[in-house]
Amino acid sequence: MVLTTPLLRTLAERGPVDVVVTAAAAPLLRGHPAVREVIVFDKRGADRGLGGIRRLAQRLRQLPTGEPRQIATAYFAQKSLRSAVLPVLAGIPRRVGWADSGPGRLFYTDRIPYETAKHHAERCWALAFPSGVPAGATMPAPLLVPGDAERAVADAVLARGTGRPWIALSPGSVWGTKRWPYYAELARALSERADLVVIGGPSERELAAQVVAAVPAGRVVVDGTSGLSLLASAEVICRAAVLVTNDSAPLHLASAVGTPSVAIFGPTVPAFGFGPLSAGSVIVEHGSMPCRPCHHHGPPVCPLGHFKCMREIGVERVAAVVERVLAR
Repeated sequence: MVLTTPLLRTLAERGPVDVVVTAAAAPLLRGHPAVREVIVFDKRGADRGLGGIRRLAQRLRQLPTGEPRQIATAYFAQKSLRSAVLPVLAGIPRRVGWADSGPGRLFYTDRIPYETAKHHAERCWALAFPSGVPAGATMPAPLLVPGDAERAVADAVLARGTGRPWIALSPGSVWGTKRWPYYAELARALSERADLVVIGGPSERELAAQVVAAVPAGRVVVDGTSGLSLLASAEVICRAAVLVTNDSAPLHLASAVGTPSVAIFGPTVPAFGFGPLSAGSVIVEHGSMPCRPCHHHGPPVCPLGHFKCMREIGVERVAAVVERVLAR
């Protein structure tokens, strides 16, 4: 969703933009200036099955006021057959998607290449130009817009700040092999010169507890894995001087608020199209592993059992990169 926002910003220059999203992604677009309406697709609940898709299609035909929505074009920033059927049922005449979207492509009127060599944000943005991106066109940056509620939450989370720079740490990932194992040791080293805040969801609480426990008494480290929504996490990251993260969602939150990242890549590689976009960001990765990349997402465990792509990236190396980013 975050990497789709350059596309939304470009489309908003042409007219109103309505976005169909899952319930999990919908809060990210709250208050976004490029979006007229966020339409939640509860695909595992109220909108499940063909009947749910038909009801959602009817919602696409009308505005909440009851007036016709009059959508001319649908853009597909994912490769989903279910989503591809939806605008057909809603009577949307033009449908733009990637040419390699499997069966879903049969429902597109315009098919564009999925260019694997480009960043995914740029791949999504290119959907706005079915006839080709014009020469000289520049992609707008990803953008999230935290509101008053998120700012209030960030104020509370960061209330213990000492006036030193904040460094945000994101030790988690859904995929086990994407987790660099030395965040606790890094936090101990960085706490000498900065205040620290750990970013993540409830599933990262154990990792956050390890980081907090590693920081000597008297230094500031805040566990932000309880009670932070994604948009509130973006606000906290926005206030940090740098984010240290794995190849995971907080990396893209940082891109959307302009905070430089030190992004640690192990089983995956930035060439997949999901690296940092913020100015000043640095990628840290193992330079000589013939088995990298081993998986498009990152498997739960190392297929070869050694996990060297992460274990051999040392704390001193990452800390030195963080210092260079802070110095800039």
